[in-house]
Amino acid sequence: MSTPHPSYDQLVTLPAFAEQPVPVAFEDANGHLNVRHYTGIASEGLDESLVDLGIPQSWPAQGHACFTAEHHLRYVAELRTGDRMSARVRLLGRSERAAHVLVHLLDDTHQRLSYVMEEVFLHIDMTTRRTAPWPEDVAAALDRRIAEHAELPWEPDVSGCLGLR
Repeated sequence: MSTPHPSYDQLVTLPAFAEQPVPVAFEDANGHLNVRHYTGIASEGLDESLVDLGIPQSWPAQGHACFTAEHHLRYVAELRTGDRMSARVRLLGRSERAAHVLVHLLDDTHQRLSYVMEEVFLHIDMTTRRTAPWPEDVAAALDRRIAEHAELPWEPDVSGCLGLR
């Protein structure tokens, strides 16, 4: 069972990633952000948030990658063309080879939560294309960020259907 969503004011205390207006090209026939773009923008924000933890966009060239294992998606409020949006990332935990995260897509124009992507992603050794233990420096950085996020004064709005094994 999921917990209540944190408020906009709580979420904006996290760093903003993938900040942009909703482009006209992303609009669907209903006049709002097309469903396929919510996940893409949230994923872009997650990728940006991992750079300072030692996971750059160029990581595959260094023999490592992150692959998504599972998602749980929740649509809370529509984003319309021109609305300013940003992604806010909360790391929840990690295991030897995986991490559990929440990405909140905010409608900064109307100061509300629009979308929540809960994800489990895996560390991949690109030579074998199989899961592998996190490199020590990345594991330590993930642990620091997870500890910081565990101190937030609001509960994470997890779905209850994802977790680490």
